[in-house]
Amino acid sequence: MEPDESQNPSKKASKKEAAKLEKQRRREQHAAAAATSGVSALSVDSPDPLAANYGDVPLAELQSKAISGRVWTQVGSLTDQLKDRAVLVRGRAQAIRAVGKKIAFLVVRERGCTVQCVLTAAPDLVSPQMVKYATGVNRESFVDVEGVVSVPGVPIKGATQQVEIQVRKLYCVNSAGNTLPINIEDASRSEVEIEKALEAGEQLVRVNQDTRLNFRFLDLRTAANQGIFRVQCQVENIFRQFLLNEEFVGIHTPKLIAGSSEGGSAVFRLDYKGTPACLAQSPQLHKQMAICGDFGRVFEIGPVFRAEDSFTHRHLCEFTGLDVEMEIKEHYAEVMDIVDRLFIAMFDSLNEKCQKELEAIGKQYPFKPLKYLRKTLRLPFQEGIQMLKEAGVEVDPYGDLNTESEKTLGRLVAERYGTDFYILHRYPLAVRPFYTMPCEDDPAYSNSFDVFIRACGIDVTTISTYIDSFRYGAPPHGGFGVGLERVVMLFCALNNIRKTSLFPRDPQRIAP
Repeated sequence: MEPDESQNPSKKASKKEAAKLEKQRRREQHAAAAATSGVSALSVDSPDPLAANYGDVPLAELQSKAISGRVWTQVGSLTDQLKDRAVLVRGRAQAIRAVGKKIAFLVVRERGCTVQCVLTAAPDLVSPQMVKYATGVNRESFVDVEGVVSVPGVPIKGATQQVEIQVRKLYCVNSAGNTLPINIEDASRSEVEIEKALEAGEQLVRVNQDTRLNFRFLDLRTAANQGIFRVQCQVENIFRQFLLNEEFVGIHTPKLIAGSSEGGSAVFRLDYKGTPACLAQSPQLHKQMAICGDFGRVFEIGPVFRAEDSFTHRHLCEFTGLDVEMEIKEHYAEVMDIVDRLFIAMFDSLNEKCQKELEAIGKQYPFKPLKYLRKTLRLPFQEGIQMLKEAGVEVDPYGDLNTESEKTLGRLVAERYGTDFYILHRYPLAVRPFYTMPCEDDPAYSNSFDVFIRACGIDVTTISTYIDSFRYGAPPHGGFGVGLERVVMLFCALNNIRKTSLFPRDPQRIAP
């Protein structure tokens, strides 16, 4: 039986006092815990005294009305050397993750590089309202982040940069739509990752090629694509700089011409003010005329158009041509000398200067580095035919090699000579363009060559000006042309040339 407290007022008062003290103790404990964790006592719905530190940037602020003098740091430049430094970065909100109401992680991406930004609610620094705002930013929105660089004690798996930004200010410069037609995380996934997930019973989204190309402006944001087109830029730069150093002159030839420049029917025909015309299949005729114009050595980087109905992994209807033409003093080997040194310089430079880009490409599209010799192998066509015959492949000794024969020969060359890059020369004359010189010792073959990485029927009246250019004295000359997209595709061992064309044009695609 419980004692009657009404009979003992002092005991009753003592119990009330104890309850009061316990209530006060709990209140103080809660306040102390809040102070210790740095969490503001403000509700996310309360008026925020730190409201100026975050929000959407008004249009008026983006209308170039003033220069503030602020300095942005590139995400790719964020390293541990900037520890404890205040920085300002601009990029896309790639991923946002909330941890309760007081902490949020925001991954910001700029040009393929990413950094993890941390918002932690703390008095006078970051409000709960700011954390809530951050979690509501749409992925792929452009944001400005101001904060202090910190170096965590463990590796950061979700970002390229191994530092964090402790956020102090966050502004949305331009908001992306709520729903993306392509999730960048899905578009960045490798086939290896997808297959491993399937084996583990998990199904990951696979973004197919047509979807990628339909929304190419989104697909280009992946780290691999950023790497591919930076490598492509470097290929073009090396090509130009190497040839300039070899006393070549850069030229620009017309892309509207009266007749076919390569022969055949694979030309885009059009009406040119009432006169039949076509888009140039190559700058071949005009670069030869430039040699007749005494430039000595010329090169061009420009668009090339082929109307072939080729639905293959390596053909496009429009691509960027890297073309060369030069005087020959004695032997067409002089042209092969240029090819040799040009491509070795190109491969060396890519391996040296594009390590980060090649790593990004390889992460999504794994590939083995290109094997090449310091002195490029020059294999006569007849020897190549013999190698194929010895391997059991029957080919016409005076015919061209089809794709399968080329692949087989590339494998045989790699096994015998230890190189993925070689020159095959002295092709049969019958399979070369009309302007090719026959060999002196055997007119069935020609002074011509093709370059391998990894594995006549013309209406004369339409090219009369080209023919006339040879009537008044022309030096012996030779040259070559290669597609920029194909060089990058083969160097990075990609399986489709559409991956190396910014906005591909093939028989079925003329948009976007």
